[in-house]
Amino acid sequence: MIGGLLEQRYRVGTLVARGGMSTVYRGVDTRLERAVAIKVMDPRFSADPQFVARFEREARAAAKLHHPGVVQVHDQGVDEDRVFLVMELVEGGTLRDLMTARGKLDVPLALTVIEKILSPLAAAHRADLVHRDVKPENVLIGPGGTVKVADFGLVRAVSTAGVTSDTMILGTVAYLSPEQVTTGTTDARSDVYSAGVLLYEMLTGTPPYVGDNAISVAYRHVNDEVPPVPDVPPAVAELVRRATRKEPFLRPADADSFLSEVETARAVLGLATVDVPVPAAAPAAAPAVEPADQPTAHVPAPPGPAEQTLRVEPVRVGAGVPFAEPTVPVHRPNPLVPPLTGPQGTKAISRADLLAPPSEPSPMAPNLLAPSAVAPNPMAHLPEAPRPPARVRPKRPPKKKTPEQLHEEMRARSKRQFVTWISVVVVAAILVGLTSWWFAVGRVTKVPNLVGQELSTAIAQLDGASLKSTQKTENSDTVPAGQVISTDPAAGTEAMQGDHVRIVVSAGKPVVPQVKSGVEVAEAEREIASIGLKPQLNPAEDAFSDRVPKGKVVTLKPAPGTPVPIGSTVVVVLSKGSEPKPVPSVTGKTKEEAFAELSAAGFDPVEGPAEFSAAVDAGKVVRTDPQAGSNLPATNRTVTVVLSNAVTVPQVEGKSLKEAKKILEEAGLKVDVQFNNRDRARVVNQSVRGGERVPKDTTITVIAV
Repeated sequence: MIGGLLEQRYRVGTLVARGGMSTVYRGVDTRLERAVAIKVMDPRFSADPQFVARFEREARAAAKLHHPGVVQVHDQGVDEDRVFLVMELVEGGTLRDLMTARGKLDVPLALTVIEKILSPLAAAHRADLVHRDVKPENVLIGPGGTVKVADFGLVRAVSTAGVTSDTMILGTVAYLSPEQVTTGTTDARSDVYSAGVLLYEMLTGTPPYVGDNAISVAYRHVNDEVPPVPDVPPAVAELVRRATRKEPFLRPADADSFLSEVETARAVLGLATVDVPVPAAAPAAAPAVEPADQPTAHVPAPPGPAEQTLRVEPVRVGAGVPFAEPTVPVHRPNPLVPPLTGPQGTKAISRADLLAPPSEPSPMAPNLLAPSAVAPNPMAHLPEAPRPPARVRPKRPPKKKTPEQLHEEMRARSKRQFVTWISVVVVAAILVGLTSWWFAVGRVTKVPNLVGQELSTAIAQLDGASLKSTQKTENSDTVPAGQVISTDPAAGTEAMQGDHVRIVVSAGKPVVPQVKSGVEVAEAEREIASIGLKPQLNPAEDAFSDRVPKGKVVTLKPAPGTPVPIGSTVVVVLSKGSEPKPVPSVTGKTKEEAFAELSAAGFDPVEGPAEFSAAVDAGKVVRTDPQAGSNLPATNRTVTVVLSNAVTVPQVEGKSLKEAKKILEEAGLKVDVQFNNRDRARVVNQSVRGGERVPKDTTITVIAV
């Protein structure tokens, strides 16, 4: 395809990566002259009209996601028998490249990466989109540490093609949720499970479940608990446990809820976000190419050449014209001829295989006698040459044997038969004995004593005894986390080689779960009971809260994240609503002082009509409505402030009548002059003494001489 044009617009450039479902190329949008990533689906899918219709719908839905953490879909199209997506090209690498280079990630970096993954997933869940294939290969890391998630809706589109049915599982087996394995149903909580498994792998360096084949890994997703994460803070281990529980209703409801829990845990631990490093020497990261299908094991087997995911170094700036070769037609193989390899990475698995593992097909030797294998005889058309007749010798009459000779022959024949039968009996007895010894003694081994050992050591000892292992985690007050509590069968029990031994691993003391404020009581009690603790309601422990409605959960005691003994009681603290606050007394204060004090106490002050008070100066508070000391409900916090309009009578005795009248009138009082009304007369008396408070417009009588 390199050098060809799709829909007379997108020129196909160098190969970036190849997988089982699609192949990704660098490309150029010749109309807009920009670099793009072109994902071409496998020809097996393009022949299915149902797949093409679903592919177009899912592409349109993914294109509506506008989030900086989502790889943008620019276009989708069908060019004859080629179904393709045109997507944003991210220069960098994948999360798989980062984990391959570093092994396991430290806690701050792992939390930063999972937050950057959950943010676009949350946007998709709010838009009623489910990713269905969250894995390291679908997480791209670009320049500046940007993290983007690719391939929204692609698995849903592929699930309509002829390669799957109701009895098949489609997805990447290491990250499948239990409900995807058992029923095939998916929702936002399935993405949360895959994100939890991804967080586990970032923190430990390996996925939680490994096995000899995909069927055994899928079986463990359904039947085993995810092992506890060692050597991390309890709050981080609790995040993984909550997200990877087998029951969907016990997980966070969606990526938004899980993101809130991750942010809360990081804030509690005091960990700041860090820059996500771009994988060293990584090629251009293209949207979602499935990795080669290889066994999931502690030490992955090297894939063969037909299974390797090929990566080609992208064209660098200054390296010359990227597509100097002339445009040539795109070579399209016959879609009716299936490729040599099936879907890899994201793959279909029969659910029936979980109950009855497939038997190994016996190799068939080629039929060397087939007609097509016989070479034609170039001389077959020639007549055969006549052969000379064979010379026939006359038969001699048999020589007659004596009775002694006949007797000796019979004895020799009987002796040979006896020896033959004795040899057969001896060989059969040896074979029966060896077989009986193999089944009764040779294949018998003893279960080693694994109690108190680390999980990795215990698995190694079982491998040495030719036994297989399954794990189950349980809380323990005495056995440290990560060590073996017991085995089934017990140590010293005889077992056949290849039998399974269940290892019960300690998860340490149970940790008080993280419960979001404002949830229902029943949900909090279910969370507490799921880890073996006893929920309890204690009205004496209930608390007032301005943010949590009355009757909802405020917090837990002991605090979430606290390790406690098995069976301990955890008190569910309920909200009593907003705490009632009495109206403070602001009488005698200025308006500004009263408003400031009421606002600080959580009230909404408003000014009411002024009133006269002989005890309060003008402009200061006479009273409030409601009055001071009253308790107001949380729904009504309005307090009316009543100010005084009293006038303080000025002292005018001894002043000229003209001056006295001016002072009194400016104070808002009326003047009544007695005896002498001349301006130069002196005021010798006034009806209201100076300093007293009277209502506005009160008449003051003055006597002037």
